[in-house]
Amino acid sequence: MQFKDYYDILGVTKSASQDDIKKAYRKLARKYHPDVSKEADAAERMAEVNEANTVLSDPEKRAAYDTVGAQAWAAGARSGDDVRPPPGWNSGYGDGGGAEGFSRHFGGGGDGGDFSEFFEQMFGHARAGGGAGRRASGAHAQMRGEDRHARIELDLADTYKGAEKQISLRGAKRDESGHVVPDDRTLQVKIPVGVKEGQMIRLAGQGGAGYNGGPAGDLMLEVQFRPDARYRIDGRDVTQRLRISPWEAALGGGVHVTTPDGATVEVTVPAGSGSGRKLRLKGRGIPSTSAPGDLYLELEVAVPGAVTDEQKAAWAALQGAYPGFNPRSAA
Repeated sequence: MQFKDYYDILGVTKSASQDDIKKAYRKLARKYHPDVSKEADAAERMAEVNEANTVLSDPEKRAAYDTVGAQAWAAGARSGDDVRPPPGWNSGYGDGGGAEGFSRHFGGGGDGGDFSEFFEQMFGHARAGGGAGRRASGAHAQMRGEDRHARIELDLADTYKGAEKQISLRGAKRDESGHVVPDDRTLQVKIPVGVKEGQMIRLAGQGGAGYNGGPAGDLMLEVQFRPDARYRIDGRDVTQRLRISPWEAALGGGVHVTTPDGATVEVTVPAGSGSGRKLRLKGRGIPSTSAPGDLYLELEVAVPGAVTDEQKAAWAALQGAYPGFNPRSAA
């Protein structure tokens, strides 16, 4: 992507304080604002100034930009040069995993704005009515901080019983001198019973800092379940694999099963069952006060090996009892 040197655009150093950035922005805004400027390229220059200010006046956007910029500056890159972000440049900032998730974490995704391709590849579209550039151009009104987004990974058992988890968040903030410094936090999160994948857990006041004394935004944690070969999850319904012996499949009978909530229940396997058959346990899926999901036990016939002479003889006797049986014939 084509690099933008926001420090150069605003005419400040890379160690500039937030006050320095604010002063530089106001000076350039007076010079290039299309309503007052006589410069031929005033609109284009004002758009660049707004974009640079949007990033450098937001501590977290600035921290992410500096991560990409460090490599570009080391290679002598200037605005317009093609650069490749270093691997893992956005790891730890909320969603991670590419510009789309990263833009959600930093308040992107909305109705657009006059921003470059470089900005959009890093942060997504600027949200209409928001952005640090628009905030800086206002007076001194209090403004609520932006909501942040991140993901929290849970075990399936956590939603059955509830849990308390500790998460670590990586971010940035302004210090007393106005410089951007790391802001790493550890939070305790209460997981409610019945939470399902994709659901948001809101942590009030743990998002972006407010402006001019305004309240902080919220942190929105999107629930994801850790991959587990034992389960498949569809909304509140859970499918669990249940391995049974050939004689249990053929003759049927009761078997004991440990369900995702840790309980042990006895279920009846119907005689003549085969792999793929499902037994439904109503209401034993993901809990809900209104409509809990169901638990489906998907049968899988496990065939034991023939090692000893007795075992081989038993299998040979079984073969003899079914002289016309061909498992490859059409059902």
